[in-house]
Amino acid sequence: MAKTSPIKFVQQIRAEAKKVTWPSRRETTVTTIMCVIFVFFAAVFFLIADQILSWLVGLVLGTGN
Repeated sequence: MAKTSPIKFVQQIRAEAKKVTWPSRRETTVTTIMCVIFVFFAAVFFLIADQILSWLVGLVLGTGN
């Protein structure tokens, strides 16, 4: 394995960091809003699924309402 000097390593890190393209504020905002919306719908879906499964298990075990 080739050894790299610490100075060369830092230069390589800086060169790679310059290649990074950061999202704009608008892209970040839209992505965040979409994530919150999807998390909300997933939470509602799993709440409903959990209630249905709980009810079904209650029926099978004879403890249902």
